[in-house]
Amino acid sequence: MATAALARSPRGARRKGWRPWLYAAPALVVYLAFLVYPAARSVLISLTDWNGITPTMDFTGLDNYRRMADDPVLGLAVKNNVAWAVVTILVPMLLGLALALALNSCLVRGRALLRTVFYAPAVLPLVTVATIWGWLYDPSAGAVNGALRAVGLGSLAQSWTGDDAFALWAAMVPAIWVRAGFPLLLYLAALQNIPEDLYESARVDGAGPWQRFRFVTLPALRPTNYVILALSLIESFKVFDLIYALTYGGPGRSTQMLGTWMFFNVFAYYEAGYGAAIAVVTTLVAVLVGIPYVLSQTKD
Repeated sequence: MATAALARSPRGARRKGWRPWLYAAPALVVYLAFLVYPAARSVLISLTDWNGITPTMDFTGLDNYRRMADDPVLGLAVKNNVAWAVVTILVPMLLGLALALALNSCLVRGRALLRTVFYAPAVLPLVTVATIWGWLYDPSAGAVNGALRAVGLGSLAQSWTGDDAFALWAAMVPAIWVRAGFPLLLYLAALQNIPEDLYESARVDGAGPWQRFRFVTLPALRPTNYVILALSLIESFKVFDLIYALTYGGPGRSTQMLGTWMFFNVFAYYEAGYGAAIAVVTTLVAVLVGIPYVLSQTKD
């Protein structure tokens, strides 16, 4: 009774009001120090002409953002990012769905082992992945060209990451290899949650394998498709490690991405203001893409 009376009193209400903030204070301090402050600092730097070294910054307003419209390398980076997003989202989704369907069937044994094998590349550091595929793509001793020569297709052997026409597509292959495991796990979990009664009813109605897949499996996978698409789209805008370690944005600038071009401007060309502007725009695009996903997850 005394506790309830204290909670109903103005003093108890005040205590109840600030106590949750006290418990949340450590996490809030970390959040403000490592997320909010760096983000606000980046916005401030993007409004200056700063080389990243000297203590003084020259305020230039929105000049860096206007400059982005006339930057041909940035335009190429945007095109590369769009192509990267389309390929490294759709192909892993389709590949992950096909693998999940195979693993979910009763014809496949050792499901747990195969699931681990397929997902293993996703836990590797991307620098390690780039190193592995750099060896595979080696023009003289790489396994890719070696396999082509072994089957009589030596005329197709080339420097895969050293040719403007193939470098971006060559970099997409390890990205697909890494990303296929994520949709595989989500699709497999979703498939195992589909009631078997739905398939039995479809069989009784005369539905074949394709009809059961189209009218039972695909509708049940719609929420999973949305989650995979949203998270993969956000991830596609953050590509940096794999491109930097595998091609260094080259040959020339043919594989530049928004992340790598931002990095080069800040740390190679000492144009921190312009690099920060690229980072701000990239972050805003990723946030806008992620808003529908966040809203969908917070609906009652």
